Amino acid sequence: MSKLDGNERWKSKMLLTDHQEQYENRNKSRQTGRIMTEELTLIRDAIMFPYMLTMCDKSLQDLRNSSHLFKQIFEQIVQFIMNCITQDLTRVNRELRQRNIKIYSDEMSDGVIYHRYVCRGYEDRFGIVREVLRSEISVRFTQYSARILSQLKSGQSI
Repeated sequence: MSKLDGNERWKSKMLLTDHQEQYENRNKSRQTGRIMTEELTLIRDAIMFPYMLTMCDKSLQDLRNSSHLFKQIFEQIVQFIMNCITQDLTRVNRELRQRNIKIYSDEMSDGVIYHRYVCRGYEDRFGIVREVLRSEISVRFTQYSARILSQLKSGQSI
């Protein structure tokens, strides 16, 4: 028991969200051991989302330089997708931070992209084949497009 327990003055003080999470998690037991499949998926997503943002940005620049008839609509769609990707990337990075996983860019050789990661004291390399990454990006873009269509069908704006 600390000296401040029972002191009503300290109950109204504001906490940053990071400090509040640390305070709430201080009594939780820390996970130990090797990385789990769910965490590998988070690492893959953290690697994939920046590539997707780069692709969207390049498409957006191409659209702005074109004289396409539906240029403004396509720009809005690409911007919406970029916002969704940014939200997902923020969520993934927050989850990785909470699980104490750090990712470092490594190298690319023979069509495989390698990244080093440190997870609860274990250091290893994560490799993903470019073709697999490309197909996963295609699946994600399809999901974002379906989200746009469902919003348009329900009468919401994008």
